[in-house]
Amino acid sequence: MPMLWSRRMLFAAAAWAPAAWARAPAGPVLVMRHAQTDPGIGDPPGFVLHRCATQRNLSAEGRAQARAFGARLALLGLRPTAIRSSRWCRCLHTGDEISAGLGAGAPKTEPWPALDSFFEDRTREPAQTALLHERLAALPAASGFELWVTHQVNISALTGGFAAMGQAAWVTRRADGSVATTPFD
Repeated sequence: MPMLWSRRMLFAAAAWAPAAWARAPAGPVLVMRHAQTDPGIGDPPGFVLHRCATQRNLSAEGRAQARAFGARLALLGLRPTAIRSSRWCRCLHTGDEISAGLGAGAPKTEPWPALDSFFEDRTREPAQTALLHERLAALPAASGFELWVTHQVNISALTGGFAAMGQAAWVTRRADGSVATTPFD
């Protein structure tokens, strides 16, 4: 099932959200593609994982987008038990802005290599995707939800769908091991 969501939906409740919107998570994981970045595809030549200056990073719009996403979660009464992120700066910073938007007591962003991009090295895809499936299977839906901030290639490998920058979807694992998605709107 393809994942297609409207970017404007991320901002729809940032200023107003009726109490009726508060609801339980629709899955044990809310997976999100990092927020809006500076223009480009992949990372520039000379990319170094732990040096943000060498990477394609969040734009000012992306920082605001991620913070508004966190504020929207808070307004909806949805607080992740954990925020896990790719170690790429654009994902870590998306998680940090979401945490800030959630307010006091929000979880801190935790780097998780399973969410790292494999855009430049597709040989890592099977092992990383298997780790995501294992974690998804281990998370009972009744105990809250985790927010995973990652890249398009990871989302496609996990769900078979597409997400634009800043888009998110609930992810659940079916009894047969396949993944079901529900757009976060």
